[in-house]
Amino acid sequence: QVQLVESGGGLVQTGGSLRLSCAASGRMLSSYVMGWFRQAPGKEREFVAAISRTGGRISYLDSVEGRFTISRDNAKNTVYLQMNSLKPEDTAVYYCAADSGAVFTTTLSRYDYWGPGTQVTVSS
Repeated sequence: QVQLVESGGGLVQTGGSLRLSCAASGRMLSSYVMGWFRQAPGKEREFVAAISRTGGRISYLDSVEGRFTISRDNAKNTVYLQMNSLKPEDTAVYYCAADSGAVFTTTLSRYDYWGPGTQVTVSS
């Protein structure tokens, strides 16, 4: 199985940028569809972005489309989430996740492996 660890979170002002990284170990990242999810205090965990095994298919939550960019470097076993024009409502713990299934999905319950998360806080 694969182990995932996120990094790059922190405190940023409204309009700022952060780049999250998700490093995988144990198995090659190219075996998985990868996703980013987030959970704000008192709210359910929600889908943010997903990328297919080769990067040929990408999907975003509507509210982050045009501001966030998901990418992957299978040679480095790493997935990234570039977050620009950050808003206070983006404040959450961000998780990366891996899906070993055959079909590209944005459904949280389909993802098999999860990292511990990294906190992103956007101040107004």
